[in-house]
Amino acid sequence: MRLLFSIGAVLVAGMLAGGEVAGIAAPGPKFEPSRHQPQRLAADKDAQTVDVELILAVDVSYSMDMDELAVQREGYAQAIQSKEFLQALKLGPNGRIAVTYFEWAASSDQKVIIPWRLIDGPETADPVAAEIMKTPIRRASRTSISGAINFAMPLFEEDPYRGLRRVIDISGDGPNNNGGPVTVARDAALEKGIVINGLPIMVKEPSYSTMDIDNLDYYYEDCVIGGPGAFVISIKDREKFKEAIRTKLLMEVAGRTPERPVVPVADKDKEPRVNCMIGEKIWSDRWGR
Repeated sequence: MRLLFSIGAVLVAGMLAGGEVAGIAAPGPKFEPSRHQPQRLAADKDAQTVDVELILAVDVSYSMDMDELAVQREGYAQAIQSKEFLQALKLGPNGRIAVTYFEWAASSDQKVIIPWRLIDGPETADPVAAEIMKTPIRRASRTSISGAINFAMPLFEEDPYRGLRRVIDISGDGPNNNGGPVTVARDAALEKGIVINGLPIMVKEPSYSTMDIDNLDYYYEDCVIGGPGAFVISIKDREKFKEAIRTKLLMEVAGRTPERPVVPVADKDKEPRVNCMIGEKIWSDRWGR
């Protein structure tokens, strides 16, 4: 799957109807109704069980221009407040999620914008969206997807809530070019039962100055994502930026998977279509180190 995004309202309508819509498959087994569900939810109430612990890891490297960074911020804020998102929350057995939002660039550059927050309706969603929007936009050097994953993993241990699923959501517009190999970080996360989804941003033509690459979607599919139901939603049209972010969050919150999902290279015996060290190679060829 190289491109997947649908209109949020149509997506949620299909979810509420219990069917499959626009390339989105039904929830996995963890979201199937159980006759023991009421008892389990009652037992877990004090432990603050949530349907998913979701980490939003957002690229702020210099290859992202200021307009893209602003649209990206607005996309996440608006998605969290959207009617479709709030409806999707109610599809899970607990009707609530835990979310944290951080921005990343180099391997040592990560900044938490939103610490772990519980979202279970508009009263808790609105403050999260407002905090995302009021934080000053910044940019920083280098692109370390591996650093973002390594930073994200311990955050799950700091979360006061416990989720039925743990998901790292990585958005970015280029390959890893700093820190450890991205596949090593990815595999470490998968060993912990964490799912990694991707949002490759491909709205500009690849160029030497930005170190962009062709087929960034393939790179994310083969080198970044992994785990049960992992998926990639590519953004190739600036006008679709916010819609893609909303659709991605709806799928993650409701536990949906693509109807025709790509099986990540990490989950099967297959060579990647893209050199997973391509970012490091470009940087070395350009700067000699």
